[in-house]
Amino acid sequence: MCDKMAKKEKKVIDFEKLMDEINGEFPTYQALDKEGNVVNPDLIPDLSDDELVELMSQMVWSRVLDQRSTALNRQGRLGFYAPTAGQEASQLASHFAIEKEDVLLPGYRDVPQLIQHGLPMTEAFLWSRGHAAGNVYADDLHAMPPQIIIGAQYVQAAGVALGLKKRNKKNIVITYTGDGGSSQGDFYEAINFAGAYHANAVFVIQNNGFAISTPREKQTAAKTLAQKAVAAGIPGIQVDGMDALAVYTVTKAAREWAANGNGPVLIETLTYRYGPHTLSGDDPTRYRSKDLDNEWQQKDPLIRFRKYLTDKGLWSEAKEEEVIEATKEQIKNAIAEADRVPKQKVSDFLKNMFEVQPQSIKEQIAFYEAKESK
Repeated sequence: MCDKMAKKEKKVIDFEKLMDEINGEFPTYQALDKEGNVVNPDLIPDLSDDELVELMSQMVWSRVLDQRSTALNRQGRLGFYAPTAGQEASQLASHFAIEKEDVLLPGYRDVPQLIQHGLPMTEAFLWSRGHAAGNVYADDLHAMPPQIIIGAQYVQAAGVALGLKKRNKKNIVITYTGDGGSSQGDFYEAINFAGAYHANAVFVIQNNGFAISTPREKQTAAKTLAQKAVAAGIPGIQVDGMDALAVYTVTKAAREWAANGNGPVLIETLTYRYGPHTLSGDDPTRYRSKDLDNEWQQKDPLIRFRKYLTDKGLWSEAKEEEVIEATKEQIKNAIAEADRVPKQKVSDFLKNMFEVQPQSIKEQIAFYEAKESK
Protein backbone atom coordinates (compact mmCIF):
# COMPACT_ATOMS: atom_id res chain seq x y z
CA MET A 1 0.00 0.00 0.00
CA CYS A 2 2.82 2.39 0.90
CA ASP A 3 4.64 1.49 -2.32
CA LYS A 4 1.56 2.38 -4.33
CA MET A 5 1.16 5.72 -2.56
CA ALA A 6 4.80 6.49 -3.14
CA LYS A 7 4.46 6.10 -6.87
CA LYS A 8 4.44 9.37 -8.80
CA GLU A 9 0.97 10.20 -10.02
CA LYS A 10 0.78 10.03 -13.81
CA LYS A 11 0.02 13.39 -15.45
CA VAL A 12 -2.52 12.54 -18.14
CA ILE A 13 -3.49 16.08 -19.15
CA ASP A 14 -1.07 19.00 -18.93
CA PHE A 15 -3.49 21.91 -18.52
CA GLU A 16 -0.69 24.43 -18.02
CA LYS A 17 0.71 23.51 -21.42
CA LEU A 18 -2.73 23.80 -22.97
CA MET A 19 -3.15 27.28 -21.50
CA ASP A 20 0.26 28.33 -22.81
CA GLU A 21 -0.69 27.11 -26.28
CA ILE A 22 -4.00 28.98 -26.24
CA ASN A 23 -2.57 32.23 -24.94
CA GLY A 24 0.53 32.16 -27.10
CA GLU A 25 -1.20 32.34 -30.47
CA PHE A 26 -2.23 36.01 -30.40
CA PRO A 27 0.71 38.39 -30.79
CA THR A 28 0.12 42.13 -31.01
CA TYR A 29 0.60 43.38 -34.56
CA GLN A 30 2.48 46.69 -34.74
CA ALA A 31 3.95 48.71 -37.61
CA LEU A 32 5.25 51.78 -35.72
CA ASP A 33 6.66 52.08 -32.23
CA LYS A 34 5.59 54.95 -29.97
CA GLU A 35 8.32 57.19 -31.45
CA GLY A 36 6.98 56.65 -34.96
CA ASN A 37 9.80 54.35 -36.08
CA VAL A 38 8.99 51.43 -38.38
CA VAL A 39 9.30 48.13 -36.52
CA ASN A 40 7.54 45.87 -39.01
CA PRO A 41 7.87 46.91 -42.69
CA ASP A 42 5.41 44.19 -43.72
CA LEU A 43 2.62 46.08 -41.94
CA ILE A 44 3.26 49.39 -43.71
CA PRO A 45 0.29 49.69 -46.07
CA ASP A 46 0.49 50.57 -49.75
CA LEU A 47 -1.13 53.99 -49.32
CA SER A 48 -0.27 56.99 -51.48
CA ASP A 49 1.15 60.13 -49.93
CA ASP A 50 -2.22 61.85 -50.36
CA GLU A 51 -3.98 58.97 -48.60
CA LEU A 52 -1.54 59.06 -45.70
CA VAL A 53 -2.12 62.80 -45.30
CA GLU A 54 -5.89 62.30 -45.48
CA LEU A 55 -5.78 59.65 -42.75
CA MET A 56 -3.74 61.94 -40.49
CA SER A 57 -6.12 64.80 -41.26
CA GLN A 58 -9.08 62.69 -40.20
CA MET A 59 -7.36 61.78 -36.93
CA VAL A 60 -6.58 65.43 -36.15
CA TRP A 61 -10.16 66.29 -37.12
CA SER A 62 -11.42 63.68 -34.64
CA ARG A 63 -9.27 65.04 -31.80
CA VAL A 64 -10.63 68.56 -32.39
CA LEU A 65 -14.18 67.22 -32.66
CA ASP A 66 -13.73 65.57 -29.28
CA GLN A 67 -12.43 68.76 -27.68
CA ARG A 68 -15.21 70.92 -29.11
CA SER A 69 -17.94 68.35 -28.37
CA THR A 70 -16.82 68.24 -24.75
CA ALA A 71 -17.01 72.03 -24.55
CA LEU A 72 -20.43 72.09 -26.23
CA ASN A 73 -21.69 69.48 -23.79
CA ARG A 74 -20.49 71.57 -20.84
CA GLN A 75 -22.30 74.57 -22.33
CA GLY A 76 -25.55 72.59 -22.54
CA ARG A 77 -25.57 72.65 -26.35
CA LEU A 78 -25.06 68.89 -26.71
CA GLY A 79 -26.65 66.02 -24.84
CA PHE A 80 -25.09 62.59 -24.47
CA TYR A 81 -21.40 62.42 -25.38
CA ALA A 82 -18.77 59.67 -25.10
CA PRO A 83 -15.20 61.03 -25.43
CA THR A 84 -12.99 59.62 -28.17
CA ALA A 85 -9.55 61.21 -27.60
CA GLY A 86 -6.88 58.51 -27.64
CA GLN A 87 -8.85 56.18 -29.89
CA GLU A 88 -8.30 58.02 -33.20
CA ALA A 89 -6.14 55.31 -34.77
CA SER A 90 -8.45 52.54 -33.63
CA GLN A 91 -11.52 54.32 -34.98
CA LEU A 92 -10.44 56.30 -38.03
CA ALA A 93 -7.72 54.00 -39.41
CA SER A 94 -10.05 50.99 -39.27
CA HIS A 95 -12.79 52.97 -40.98
CA PHE A 96 -10.28 54.21 -43.57
CA ALA A 97 -9.84 50.58 -44.65
CA ILE A 98 -13.47 50.03 -45.65
CA GLU A 99 -15.54 51.26 -48.61
CA LYS A 100 -18.49 53.63 -48.81
CA GLU A 101 -20.83 50.78 -49.76
CA ASP A 102 -19.81 48.77 -46.70
CA VAL A 103 -22.24 48.98 -43.79
CA LEU A 104 -21.22 50.64 -40.52
CA LEU A 105 -22.90 49.67 -37.25
CA PRO A 106 -21.39 51.92 -34.58
CA GLY A 107 -21.53 52.00 -30.84
CA TYR A 108 -22.17 55.28 -29.07
CA ARG A 109 -18.46 56.19 -29.01
CA ASP A 110 -18.14 55.72 -32.78
CA VAL A 111 -19.66 58.96 -34.04
CA PRO A 112 -16.37 60.02 -35.76
CA GLN A 113 -16.50 57.00 -38.08
CA LEU A 114 -20.19 57.64 -38.73
CA ILE A 115 -19.55 61.23 -39.82
CA GLN A 116 -16.64 60.13 -42.02
CA HIS A 117 -18.93 57.49 -43.52
CA GLY A 118 -21.30 60.22 -44.67
CA LEU A 119 -23.51 61.37 -41.77
CA PRO A 120 -23.73 65.18 -41.74
CA MET A 121 -22.20 66.57 -38.56
CA THR A 122 -25.40 68.50 -37.87
CA GLU A 123 -27.32 65.22 -37.67
CA ALA A 124 -24.69 63.77 -35.35
CA PHE A 125 -25.23 66.73 -33.02
CA LEU A 126 -29.01 66.27 -33.22
CA TRP A 127 -28.58 62.59 -32.32
CA SER A 128 -26.63 63.66 -29.23
CA ARG A 129 -29.54 65.89 -28.29
CA GLY A 130 -32.01 63.04 -28.69
CA HIS A 131 -33.70 64.68 -31.66
CA ALA A 132 -35.51 62.35 -34.07
CA ALA A 133 -33.97 64.20 -37.03
CA GLY A 134 -30.60 62.83 -35.96
CA ASN A 135 -31.76 59.33 -36.90
CA VAL A 136 -33.13 60.04 -40.39
CA TYR A 137 -30.41 58.84 -42.76
CA ALA A 138 -30.00 59.42 -46.49
CA ASP A 139 -30.52 56.37 -48.70
CA ASP A 140 -26.87 56.29 -49.72
CA LEU A 141 -25.60 56.25 -46.13
CA HIS A 142 -24.95 52.59 -45.40
CA ALA A 143 -25.10 52.75 -41.62
CA MET A 144 -27.31 52.52 -38.58
CA PRO A 145 -27.54 55.05 -35.73
CA PRO A 146 -25.14 54.54 -32.82
CA GLN A 147 -26.29 51.74 -30.55
CA ILE A 148 -26.76 52.59 -26.89
CA ILE A 149 -27.36 49.02 -25.68
CA ILE A 150 -23.93 47.51 -24.98
CA GLY A 151 -23.03 44.92 -27.62
CA ALA A 152 -26.42 44.93 -29.36
CA GLN A 153 -24.87 46.24 -32.59
CA TYR A 154 -22.95 42.96 -32.86
CA VAL A 155 -26.16 40.95 -33.20
CA GLN A 156 -27.50 43.45 -35.72
CA ALA A 157 -24.24 43.26 -37.66
CA ALA A 158 -24.47 39.47 -37.92
CA GLY A 159 -27.91 39.74 -39.48
CA VAL A 160 -26.96 42.52 -41.90
CA ALA A 161 -23.81 40.62 -42.88
CA LEU A 162 -25.81 37.49 -43.63
CA GLY A 163 -28.12 39.60 -45.79
CA LEU A 164 -25.13 40.87 -47.78
CA LYS A 165 -23.91 37.31 -48.27
CA LYS A 166 -27.32 36.05 -49.44
CA ARG A 167 -27.43 38.88 -51.99
CA ASN A 168 -23.94 37.95 -53.20
CA LYS A 169 -22.56 41.35 -52.25
CA LYS A 170 -18.81 41.89 -52.07
CA ASN A 171 -19.29 44.33 -49.22
CA ILE A 172 -18.94 43.83 -45.50
CA VAL A 173 -20.42 45.02 -42.24
CA ILE A 174 -18.04 46.58 -39.74
CA THR A 175 -19.14 47.02 -36.15
CA TYR A 176 -17.47 48.21 -32.98
CA THR A 177 -17.78 47.57 -29.28
CA GLY A 178 -15.51 48.03 -26.27
CA ASP A 179 -13.88 45.47 -24.02
CA GLY A 180 -16.99 45.62 -21.83
CA GLY A 181 -19.13 44.73 -24.83
CA SER A 182 -17.09 41.56 -25.35
CA SER A 183 -18.42 40.33 -22.00
CA GLN A 184 -22.03 40.55 -23.18
CA GLY A 185 -24.09 37.61 -24.37
CA ASP A 186 -24.89 39.45 -27.60
CA PHE A 187 -21.18 39.42 -28.44
CA TYR A 188 -20.91 35.62 -28.34
CA GLU A 189 -24.21 35.03 -30.10
CA ALA A 190 -23.20 37.38 -32.92
CA ILE A 191 -19.75 35.99 -33.67
CA ASN A 192 -21.09 32.43 -33.42
CA PHE A 193 -24.01 33.14 -35.79
CA ALA A 194 -21.84 35.03 -38.27
CA GLY A 195 -19.22 32.31 -38.15
CA ALA A 196 -21.73 29.52 -38.70
CA TYR A 197 -23.10 31.23 -41.82
CA HIS A 198 -19.78 32.66 -43.07
CA ALA A 199 -21.33 36.12 -43.01
CA ASN A 200 -19.49 39.16 -44.36
CA ALA A 201 -18.58 40.85 -41.08
CA VAL A 202 -15.61 42.46 -39.37
CA PHE A 203 -16.11 42.68 -35.61
CA VAL A 204 -13.90 45.20 -33.81
CA ILE A 205 -13.31 45.21 -30.05
CA GLN A 206 -11.79 48.52 -29.02
CA ASN A 207 -10.07 47.43 -25.85
CA ASN A 208 -9.50 50.71 -24.02
CA GLY A 209 -8.85 48.92 -20.74
CA PHE A 210 -12.04 49.70 -18.86
CA ALA A 211 -15.76 48.89 -19.13
CA ILE A 212 -16.69 52.22 -17.57
CA SER A 213 -14.72 51.59 -14.35
CA THR A 214 -14.19 47.82 -14.51
CA PRO A 215 -10.63 46.90 -15.59
CA ARG A 216 -10.34 44.51 -18.50
CA GLU A 217 -8.46 41.94 -16.42
CA LYS A 218 -11.46 41.63 -14.08
CA GLN A 219 -13.89 40.95 -16.92
CA THR A 220 -12.45 37.70 -18.22
CA ALA A 221 -9.70 35.14 -17.61
CA ALA A 222 -8.74 35.28 -21.30
CA LYS A 223 -5.27 36.74 -21.86
CA THR A 224 -6.51 38.48 -25.01
CA LEU A 225 -9.96 39.33 -26.26
CA ALA A 226 -8.95 38.28 -29.77
CA GLN A 227 -8.78 34.66 -28.67
CA LYS A 228 -12.52 34.66 -27.99
CA ALA A 229 -12.85 34.15 -31.75
CA VAL A 230 -11.59 30.57 -31.35
CA ALA A 231 -14.86 29.35 -29.83
CA ALA A 232 -16.75 30.66 -32.87
CA GLY A 233 -14.30 29.11 -35.31
CA ILE A 234 -13.31 32.43 -36.86
CA PRO A 235 -9.97 34.27 -37.14
CA GLY A 236 -9.07 36.56 -34.25
CA ILE A 237 -6.25 39.09 -34.29
CA GLN A 238 -4.85 41.63 -31.84
CA VAL A 239 -3.35 44.91 -33.05
CA ASP A 240 -1.74 47.95 -31.45
CA GLY A 241 -4.74 50.29 -31.48
CA MET A 242 -2.54 53.39 -31.10
CA ASP A 243 -0.75 52.56 -34.38
CA ALA A 244 -2.76 53.88 -37.33
CA LEU A 245 -0.82 51.98 -39.98
CA ALA A 246 -1.09 48.61 -38.23
CA VAL A 247 -4.81 49.12 -37.59
CA TYR A 248 -5.36 50.01 -41.25
CA THR A 249 -3.39 47.03 -42.57
CA VAL A 250 -5.12 44.52 -40.29
CA THR A 251 -8.59 45.88 -41.01
CA LYS A 252 -7.97 45.99 -44.76
CA ALA A 253 -6.90 42.35 -44.75
CA ALA A 254 -9.91 41.38 -42.61
CA ARG A 255 -12.24 43.24 -44.96
CA GLU A 256 -10.88 41.39 -48.00
CA TRP A 257 -11.17 38.05 -46.20
CA ALA A 258 -14.82 38.67 -45.24
CA ALA A 259 -15.81 40.24 -48.59
CA ASN A 260 -14.52 37.19 -50.44
CA GLY A 261 -16.93 34.89 -48.62
CA ASN A 262 -14.55 33.41 -46.06
CA GLY A 263 -16.61 34.47 -43.08
CA PRO A 264 -16.11 37.05 -40.32
CA VAL A 265 -12.98 38.27 -38.53
CA LEU A 266 -12.62 39.51 -34.96
CA ILE A 267 -10.11 42.31 -34.37
CA GLU A 268 -9.00 43.49 -30.93
CA THR A 269 -7.41 46.94 -30.92
CA LEU A 270 -5.36 47.82 -27.84
CA THR A 271 -6.20 51.46 -27.23
CA TYR A 272 -7.06 53.96 -24.51
CA ARG A 273 -9.59 56.73 -23.88
CA TYR A 274 -8.06 59.77 -22.26
CA GLY A 275 -11.33 61.16 -20.96
CA PRO A 276 -14.20 59.68 -18.93
CA HIS A 277 -16.44 56.92 -20.19
CA THR A 278 -19.10 59.52 -20.95
CA LEU A 279 -19.76 63.08 -19.81
CA SER A 280 -22.76 61.87 -17.80
CA GLY A 281 -21.06 61.83 -14.41
CA ASP A 282 -18.17 59.38 -14.80
CA ASP A 283 -14.95 60.34 -12.95
CA PRO A 284 -11.99 58.32 -14.33
CA THR A 285 -9.67 59.50 -11.53
CA ARG A 286 -11.57 57.18 -9.20
CA TYR A 287 -10.38 54.07 -11.04
CA ARG A 288 -7.37 55.16 -13.14
CA SER A 289 -4.01 56.42 -11.90
CA LYS A 290 -2.01 59.32 -13.32
CA ASP A 291 0.82 56.91 -14.01
CA LEU A 292 -1.45 54.80 -16.21
CA ASP A 293 -2.71 57.89 -18.04
CA ASN A 294 0.86 59.06 -18.62
CA GLU A 295 1.91 55.64 -19.87
CA TRP A 296 -0.75 55.66 -22.55
CA GLN A 297 -0.32 59.31 -23.48
CA GLN A 298 3.25 58.46 -24.42
CA LYS A 299 1.74 56.10 -27.01
CA ASP A 300 -0.54 58.82 -28.40
CA PRO A 301 -1.65 57.84 -31.94
CA LEU A 302 -1.36 61.40 -33.28
CA ILE A 303 2.19 61.90 -31.99
CA ARG A 304 3.28 58.56 -33.43
CA PHE A 305 1.74 59.05 -36.86
CA ARG A 306 2.76 62.74 -36.96
CA LYS A 307 6.40 61.77 -36.44
CA TYR A 308 6.23 59.15 -39.20
CA LEU A 309 4.70 61.56 -41.71
CA THR A 310 6.96 64.44 -40.74
CA ASP A 311 10.03 62.27 -41.35
CA LYS A 312 8.61 61.50 -44.81
CA GLY A 313 8.13 65.21 -45.48
CA LEU A 314 4.36 64.87 -45.68
CA TRP A 315 3.25 66.75 -42.54
CA SER A 316 4.00 70.03 -40.82
CA GLU A 317 2.74 72.28 -38.05
CA ALA A 318 1.23 74.58 -40.67
CA LYS A 319 -0.70 71.70 -42.26
CA GLU A 320 -2.00 70.57 -38.89
CA GLU A 321 -3.08 74.08 -37.95
CA GLU A 322 -4.93 74.31 -41.25
CA VAL A 323 -6.85 71.12 -40.43
CA ILE A 324 -7.61 72.33 -36.90
CA GLU A 325 -9.01 75.66 -38.06
CA ALA A 326 -11.10 74.05 -40.82
CA THR A 327 -12.53 71.57 -38.31
CA LYS A 328 -13.44 74.32 -35.86
CA GLU A 329 -15.27 76.16 -38.63
CA GLN A 330 -17.11 72.98 -39.65
CA ILE A 331 -18.21 72.38 -36.06
CA LYS A 332 -19.29 76.00 -35.64
CA ASN A 333 -21.49 75.83 -38.72
CA ALA A 334 -22.92 72.40 -37.82
CA ILE A 335 -23.95 73.37 -34.29
CA ALA A 336 -25.50 76.59 -35.58
CA GLU A 337 -27.50 74.58 -38.11
CA ALA A 338 -28.59 72.17 -35.39
CA ASP A 339 -29.78 75.13 -33.31
CA ARG A 340 -32.06 76.18 -36.17
CA VAL A 341 -33.86 72.83 -36.33
CA PRO A 342 -37.30 73.18 -34.66
CA LYS A 343 -37.38 71.72 -31.18
CA GLN A 344 -39.39 68.55 -30.69
CA LYS A 345 -42.86 68.70 -29.19
CA VAL A 346 -44.74 66.17 -27.11
CA SER A 347 -47.15 65.65 -29.99
CA ASP A 348 -44.15 64.78 -32.21
CA PHE A 349 -43.01 62.11 -29.75
CA LEU A 350 -46.47 60.58 -29.77
CA LYS A 351 -46.68 60.62 -33.58
CA ASN A 352 -43.36 58.75 -33.77
CA MET A 353 -44.57 55.89 -31.56
CA PHE A 354 -46.84 54.18 -34.09
CA GLU A 355 -47.14 54.20 -37.86
CA VAL A 356 -50.90 53.77 -37.40
CA GLN A 357 -51.94 55.42 -34.15
CA PRO A 358 -54.47 53.69 -31.89
CA GLN A 359 -57.37 55.79 -30.65
CA SER A 360 -55.77 56.47 -27.25
CA ILE A 361 -52.67 57.95 -28.89
CA LYS A 362 -54.76 60.00 -31.31
CA GLU A 363 -56.57 61.55 -28.38
CA GLN A 364 -53.28 62.42 -26.66
CA ILE A 365 -51.90 63.94 -29.88
CA ALA A 366 -54.99 66.14 -30.22
CA PHE A 367 -54.71 67.17 -26.56
CA TYR A 368 -51.06 68.22 -26.81
CA GLU A 369 -51.43 69.86 -30.22
CA ALA A 370 -54.14 72.05 -28.71
CA LYS A 371 -51.82 73.04 -25.84
CA GLU A 372 -48.85 73.61 -28.16
CA SER A 373 -50.83 75.93 -30.44
CA LYS A 374 -51.60 78.37 -27.62
